[in-house]
Amino acid sequence: MSSLLSKLPPSSIKQRKRVGRGYGSGVGGHTSTRGQKGQKSRAGGKTALWFEGGQLPLIKRMPMLRGKGRFVSFGKRVELSLKKLNLVSATKVTLETLKLEKLVSSRAQAVKIIGTGEITKKLQVIDIVVTPGAQKKIEAAGGSITQTT
Repeated sequence: MSSLLSKLPPSSIKQRKRVGRGYGSGVGGHTSTRGQKGQKSRAGGKTALWFEGGQLPLIKRMPMLRGKGRFVSFGKRVELSLKKLNLVSATKVTLETLKLEKLVSSRAQAVKIIGTGEITKKLQVIDIVVTPGAQKKIEAAGGSITQTT
């Protein structure tokens, strides 16, 4: 009868060597790879990621953006559901039509149509990114999708 200890799998968890805990710790002693003096040689002596060594930081070198618009991101793609696409009065749907109908913001750079909801109209979607699920629903309603890029 073999013992239970011989059947246990080998442990692969290895403790890391603790720096700066004396010569018996296995990783040096005295300075322990930290150099001589200074902030980074002390315990908890970390500098912030954006710290530039006392130089005027990048955030202060950049010109300030004034007003409420500084919180608005410009490059994001706006997602539009099929439920909202039913509200379009035109038959040809482009980014400009969606901006005119105020379904997307006038600042929107790109639109992506997602398959949430159902579509009842026959629409021709031009130069707008469409998810595969939304594409099936648009084509099932008799519409079409064209990319001129």
